[in-house]
Amino acid sequence: MIVIGLTGGIGSGKSEVAQILRNLGAQIIDLDHVGHEAYLPHSEGWSAIIEAFGDSILEVSGEINRKKLGAQVFSDPNALKRLNEIVHPRMRAMIMERIQEHRDKKTEVVVVDGAILIETGWASLVDELWVVAAYEKVIAQRLNERDGLSIAEVRKRISAQISTEEREKHATVVIENNSNIEDLRRKVHDFWESRLGGR
Repeated sequence: MIVIGLTGGIGSGKSEVAQILRNLGAQIIDLDHVGHEAYLPHSEGWSAIIEAFGDSILEVSGEINRKKLGAQVFSDPNALKRLNEIVHPRMRAMIMERIQEHRDKKTEVVVVDGAILIETGWASLVDELWVVAAYEKVIAQRLNERDGLSIAEVRKRISAQISTEEREKHATVVIENNSNIEDLRRKVHDFWESRLGGR
């Protein structure tokens, strides 16, 4: 089995690449879903988050209101650090568990799809790291069309992440996504064949 880490910044097209890989037969471990599980009511993570941030972040249903929690942590670096210290080790354990489940099932290709694989050190859990990259002006155009974000808002979001250059230092493969979906599909197919051909 080969485990590919897939990462990329906002607007890079990482989700499209994950979908192409899924269509090629890869099993996807989506870290957004894993993250949501770490917050599930009455789980260990949920209890630790409430202990740290109080029950004012709870909905009537018992679920954590991610917006209220976000408002607390994104304006306070220490609070964000505390939240990450609670959630990240649990997510890492869940990723390892899922990878092992696929290993037991004799899955051939597993893709761990996550925006923060490098920052969290989770890239050490994968065999190869595939980075999706795009020019800032291309990202700005995509996010303007998709979410109505201004250039200034896009720049702010990009600067809150690690740089493309930093991601590329860790990459086994860099998939440049500055054109259309057909071009992206062709590139991903080529990498699939060259890296995984014969599997």
